[in-house]
Amino acid sequence: MPGGRTYAYQVVDVFTDVPFEGNPLAVFPDAAGLGDEQMQTLARELNLSETSFVFPPAEPKHAAKVRIFTPLSEMPFAGHPTIGTAYVVATLGRIPKNATSFVLEENVGPIALRLERRDPFLAWLTTPPMRFEATYDAAGCALALGLAADDLLGERYPAHVVSAGNPFLFVAFRDKATVDRAELDVRALERVAPGFTASGVFIFAPTKEGVYARMFAPMSGVREDPATGSATGPLGAYLAHYGLIEKRDGGRFVNEQGTKIKRRSLLHGILRVQDGALQTVEVGGGAVKVIDATVTLGDGGSP
Repeated sequence: MPGGRTYAYQVVDVFTDVPFEGNPLAVFPDAAGLGDEQMQTLARELNLSETSFVFPPAEPKHAAKVRIFTPLSEMPFAGHPTIGTAYVVATLGRIPKNATSFVLEENVGPIALRLERRDPFLAWLTTPPMRFEATYDAAGCALALGLAADDLLGERYPAHVVSAGNPFLFVAFRDKATVDRAELDVRALERVAPGFTASGVFIFAPTKEGVYARMFAPMSGVREDPATGSATGPLGAYLAHYGLIEKRDGGRFVNEQGTKIKRRSLLHGILRVQDGALQTVEVGGGAVKVIDATVTLGDGGSP
């Protein structure tokens, strides 16, 4: 458009090293000048689970300030945009060559990242403080997912909301095949959990490595998310709390997510435990670029 301003962006696949797997993310690495409405419009137009916008940091020692939007709203924090944005700023040379740690500023606060390697890329974020919230009738949640009470992992594992900035409802099932049969009925869930406000419903079955999972978030404009980093820290807290993994410092697990929708993602978790108490969960994964593109805004600054 004559007189318009052009913004570059990349689409990267996150929590994978394989193009066209993992969770796609659009990253605008130079978003200065974009307003709230423009960012929301661009996120809606690109229609990915999230789009991130990179700004200069408020604190000069930090790498960048990042704002994250779903097609419907802004998020305080999200895992795959954090890892994907870290990949973009690192490959653009904005992280010093010898640096192995840096901070991204997000609406939830500063997010510490540990850079394990650059090629192939692998970075770890430190999950924000986690808290256990409401529990709901697990059998009712199973029905809302098109499953039966007999499909649940067992009575010892309640349907529990755990949050690290974004709350997720965790529901445990007995095996992978059961997880793959699930389909969320939002109205049925509302009957089980009136006023339900969590960011999504995260369902899983234990595996030798950790879990096999799916995450439904129609309330955020995402029917099913291929990889949910902001849920993987709380997932680790759930697994440790209910004895599905050993609660020890350095304990590891893998969240395999997105396989059902042909976007296989591997999200790695490391428990950080002190004096028998879980302090945080590091969440790590890879990323790979698949698209370089630009978008031009009109004379009035609107998409």
